[in-house]
Amino acid sequence: MARGRYRSAGTPYRNEAALSFLTIGHRGMMGVEPENTLRSFARAEREGLDVIELDLHLSKDGALVVMHDADVDRTTDGTGPIADRTLAELRELDAGDGERIPVFEEIVDAVRAPLQAEIKDAAAARALAEVLRARDLTARVEVISFHDAALATVSRLLPGVRTALVAEHYGIDVVDRALAVGASALSLDIRRLTLELVERAHTAGLRVLGWTVNTHDQLRLSRGLGLDGVVTDFPEIRRAVRFTA
Repeated sequence: MARGRYRSAGTPYRNEAALSFLTIGHRGMMGVEPENTLRSFARAEREGLDVIELDLHLSKDGALVVMHDADVDRTTDGTGPIADRTLAELRELDAGDGERIPVFEEIVDAVRAPLQAEIKDAAAARALAEVLRARDLTARVEVISFHDAALATVSRLLPGVRTALVAEHYGIDVVDRALAVGASALSLDIRRLTLELVERAHTAGLRVLGWTVNTHDQLRLSRGLGLDGVVTDFPEIRRAVRFTA
């Protein structure tokens, strides 16, 4: 199946090679840098990842905070929910190696690569749509989420935005779920992926991405399944792609 069919108008792929198989930097390059920090995103871009993925929550005062967990405990020297702190309070925390917690707009300005913005908190959907519209980012940013309703909200507020449904525990019906919310791609836990599901998704016109691919065996499996790309923590996977074509 020709992969070129999955390119949509305005999609900012780096080069023609990226059309056949995308490598996506997970929370930047979290295998070698503090996740979801400016340092991690800069490293992902420097290593040549085709797309950079990040996670979004809302702070107490409505800022689009880049962090994976709902609490700050795991990745900072603080404790408690993000939603209970203002952005100024969050900025006081160490997010690893002296890095500070960034907001979405800072990442947009800091790197030039295409982005996948994952809505972790469904309440962030409206705020993200407003930023994408105000800064004319719909061609550069693909919105992804585990929350079907969040994707539907973004699509309603920002017609034409590219979206992808993320799933960890799923069955063949995940294809129908993606189509129902107008998504153009699936981003799925590779441990549950089957050739049947990938072929059904491709037949429906959906791209299929696998996560998290951190070993050469996982990369070979991804190529064997005919995936359109992988999400990875490590730059070595980006460099290995040319050997698994």
